[in-house]
Amino acid sequence: MPDVVVVGAGPVGTLLAGDLARRGVDVALYERRPAAGGGTRAIGVHAPVLAALEPGGVTERLLAAAARVPRGEARSGGRLLGSLSFSRLSTRFPFVATLPQAATEAVLAADAPEPTRGATAMSIAPRAEGVRVRIGVSGRPTELTAPIVVVATGAGGRDLVFRPGAVRAHEYRDRYLMADAATGLRADDDLAVIHLDRDGVLESFPLPHGYRRFVTWDSPGADPDPAARTERLRAALDARGEGEASVAVSQATAFGVRRVVAPRLRNGRMIVIGDAAHEVSPIGGQGMNLGLLDAATLAPLLATWVRTGEAPDADLARWEKRRIASARTAARLAAANTALGRSATRPADAARRTLVRTMLTPPVDRIFARAYSMGFDADA
Repeated sequence: MPDVVVVGAGPVGTLLAGDLARRGVDVALYERRPAAGGGTRAIGVHAPVLAALEPGGVTERLLAAAARVPRGEARSGGRLLGSLSFSRLSTRFPFVATLPQAATEAVLAADAPEPTRGATAMSIAPRAEGVRVRIGVSGRPTELTAPIVVVATGAGGRDLVFRPGAVRAHEYRDRYLMADAATGLRADDDLAVIHLDRDGVLESFPLPHGYRRFVTWDSPGADPDPAARTERLRAALDARGEGEASVAVSQATAFGVRRVVAPRLRNGRMIVIGDAAHEVSPIGGQGMNLGLLDAATLAPLLATWVRTGEAPDADLARWEKRRIASARTAARLAAANTALGRSATRPADAARRTLVRTMLTPPVDRIFARAYSMGFDADA
């Protein structure tokens, strides 16, 4: 029986399993998806995560595959409202590293044990002697009891570990459309651009190899037909002067947002991290980073637990307090970003432009640069 079982082999679970393995911990990794990848969602890796992963050599490999974004601009009607420069911050990595989530998973998987795929967790229950896990592997149910179990399944596994009603979820009415488009080499390949107009936000982020990620606010209740979604995203791009990108968009995906922050992350020998514990709006790009910092800061505590045979309860309590506080901070920032990005009446849009200009004017801009690069995370 392994020392630690990790349920979920997305970026967060894979990072934890790899870090534990490097520390000599026998770890088993289970994943529902039959193959790695399966879509591109989170793309940004922030400075605190890059710093936390550097000792294990992960940061060097991530940066070899990533684009570096040291600055951002906010525009309205094609006019500059203000800019942020991460290079002015006191941090070892004064930029956001961007790469598709599948590429991030591939880098993290280099250190992790090969996951057992096609494995769906059906129940997880703490016991005095360990944690009992019922799991279906390729449709065949099996049961195991592990000394420590970490749930990193993403939001879909939350019901495995929390009682109904124990974790409140706030569903936003906002909807977004997203696509990655091949835009080729551009003069702004190191620049993130946020367009704030009456029709709502359009975000544009550089990716490696001449691609950019585009995300736009979409009217709730709009036609859900895939072709209609794609046309709405193209229209949003055309309206902001991104005609070449509009032509390159072949398909748009839609998503909504929720805010969830669990009140507890540990129940004895069972621990929950990542989106299973906290969900924040992707507008701001901190959800995956929260989970990665959960994993990076938890791994040494679990390694000590396995090595000594004694749970470091005081350290785990401090870890839990820090990670919950960090998730609440990120959730508040994400809520503000979501509100700023909605469509607005003419007077509200004018007020928003004034607010954003103030936010991006020195010296106030340094506070927001720190906030948007996760500088206020408790483990930054």
